[in-house]
Amino acid sequence: MIGQLDYTTLQQLWWIIASLVGSLFLFLNFVQGGQTLLFTLPKNDKEKSLIINSLGRKWELTFTTLVLFGGALFAAFPKFYATSFGGAYWVWMLILFTFIIQAVSYEYRKKPQNFLGAKTYEVFLFINGSVGILLIGAAIGTFFTGSSFSINEMNQVTWQTPYYGLEAALNFFNLSLGIFLVLNARVLGAMYLLNNIEHAEINVGCRRLAWINFMWSLPFLLFVLAKLLLMEGHAIRPENGEIFLQKWKYLQNLIGNPLLLLFLLTGLGLVIYGIFVTRFKGKNSGIWFSGPGTVLVGLTLFGLAGLNDTVFYPSTYDLQSGLTIYNASSSHYTLTAMSYVALAIPFVVAYIAYVWRQMDKRQLSISDLSGKGSNKLY
Repeated sequence: MIGQLDYTTLQQLWWIIASLVGSLFLFLNFVQGGQTLLFTLPKNDKEKSLIINSLGRKWELTFTTLVLFGGALFAAFPKFYATSFGGAYWVWMLILFTFIIQAVSYEYRKKPQNFLGAKTYEVFLFINGSVGILLIGAAIGTFFTGSSFSINEMNQVTWQTPYYGLEAALNFFNLSLGIFLVLNARVLGAMYLLNNIEHAEINVGCRRLAWINFMWSLPFLLFVLAKLLLMEGHAIRPENGEIFLQKWKYLQNLIGNPLLLLFLLTGLGLVIYGIFVTRFKGKNSGIWFSGPGTVLVGLTLFGLAGLNDTVFYPSTYDLQSGLTIYNASSSHYTLTAMSYVALAIPFVVAYIAYVWRQMDKRQLSISDLSGKGSNKLY
């Protein structure tokens, strides 16, 4: 059946698959968000170690999902890989660097004779959760604001700025999206720790920080949504592939696709409900509402960027150099082969859910830091 799908359907399918993985990554950023709380939430080293060990049991999931997102996006749309990594490589290298120091920090923070000291690795974790997520938000923002590049007939990319991607963080829309993602990750991180840790003082702090960061995130969220729905977008003429500027493009995408509108409203509702039950109902389950809500909002964001004849990576230098899911994708054969492999994804997700459930059957407490048992300590 997959082999019978037409080329356009496969291109749209793989944009949806990549969008889903990217949205799951935004949810799993609760690890990065929790890392940014290390210098405000715990009151002593034991509490700090408890938080780090709670997050340490999940950090690989975030890293793996980021790699999977990049792999799916670049394999399905290699022209985007060539354009973005060929030009905006500084921003991508910095993002990868922040995730490398995260992995190193969890591995070496408690190693004997650690000459850098535990504090240095904790700072690395904070950098990963703040700078790393901020730059990811700025990179996602370029799906709407575009980058300054051109592509010739031989598919050679010429970057038109000397900053090679770092200029994305200077755009206020991109910066606002990045700050929102950092604050939202902090909200999810506080909710996750509340759900995963058995410690009265930490739990009180988590409820407070989840609420504070949510309130701080609202102005950035409202600005991003308002700007997105009112901004001019890059559209495609289906009959000839010509790219042109269209007023209120993303608002039209949202209205023209009721499913995306449903995702947005449901996602925002779930995020708000998760905050409400955490702050005012004394529940520890807010992460299981705000987490899926974040996934739905992410799906809306990626859907607006790439579907409905939209340029998902606009060029601000040369209009016709913009990338779409049609002119940037792999061949029909490659997308078909990848689709067969993708049939295994539900089984992988089911396995991850099972392992997660087994790890989180019981809340983590100070007594679990004794070093006894089979659990690795970070």
